[in-house]
Amino acid sequence: MVVLLLILCLPFILYLAMPKIRKMLSSGVCTSNVQLPGKVAIVTGANTGIGKETARDLAQRGARVYLACRDVQKGELVASEIQATTGNSQVLVRKLDLADTKSIRAFAKDFLAEEKHLHILINNAGVMMCPYSKTADGFEMHIGVNHLGHFLLTHLLLEKLRESAPSRVVNVSSLAHHLGRIHFHNLQGEKFYSASLAYCHSKLANILFTQELARRLKGSGVTTYSVHPGSVHSELIRHSWFMRRMWQLFSVFIKTPQQGAQTSLYCALTEGLESQSGSHFSDCQLAWVSGQARNETIARRLWDVSCDLLGLPMEW
Repeated sequence: MVVLLLILCLPFILYLAMPKIRKMLSSGVCTSNVQLPGKVAIVTGANTGIGKETARDLAQRGARVYLACRDVQKGELVASEIQATTGNSQVLVRKLDLADTKSIRAFAKDFLAEEKHLHILINNAGVMMCPYSKTADGFEMHIGVNHLGHFLLTHLLLEKLRESAPSRVVNVSSLAHHLGRIHFHNLQGEKFYSASLAYCHSKLANILFTQELARRLKGSGVTTYSVHPGSVHSELIRHSWFMRRMWQLFSVFIKTPQQGAQTSLYCALTEGLESQSGSHFSDCQLAWVSGQARNETIARRLWDVSCDLLGLPMEW
């Protein structure tokens, strides 16, 4: 009888306990009081989810924030919302489609003509578990958007970051990188393809890129970090019925976008973090990465292959 009563009451108990459970599971809050008047930031994929909340926080601190979005109409709605809630009118929307290198180059060209400085670049946008497809340039969608798109964007903006130093680059990765492998013979997924593993591979690429970029930028005043935001309720899972169902069943354990943005903000804002350039963070603290993610040989080869695919010089 007691057991039956407990089972019947369990949903109600969970409902009452939900706020405390969420708080317990979402450890890691950016406590920085840094204000950003006169600073310029770019957040990719800022029209929704983690990117939106990251942009909101930066705007609240007084930064001039660029929402780099594929959907400009949605971006404009978000910009208006952020302007209204923060009182910061310097929230701007610009077209950026990471699945098209022409769009990336156009965004960078216009930004460089418009701005004298860039202090924070947050490479946040991404795709997850989408059916096999290719970008406008023929790259497999996950590696093309999540890695190559941000690789090119960072390259095009790097001189401005150097001129604006101290400046930071934050790459949003995932715990899923532990399942990732860089298969150079199948980087575009044409020999074999798994939507879930393709996502994992691209998230591993984010970490390897971060580490190699940090090595090359040592002493420049530009530092870079990769982050795992946690399991977050966002549009990223829209391609997977299974993930959407899991998120519904275990919603009590899923972070809100605002909670998911905390580690990105921590790496972008926390003072004294320069010595940790190239490191990976989760819940606003250093996090362990896989053995492959610590492999300098793979990181350097991925850098060279990425440059070759994008037609960039190996040294930049």
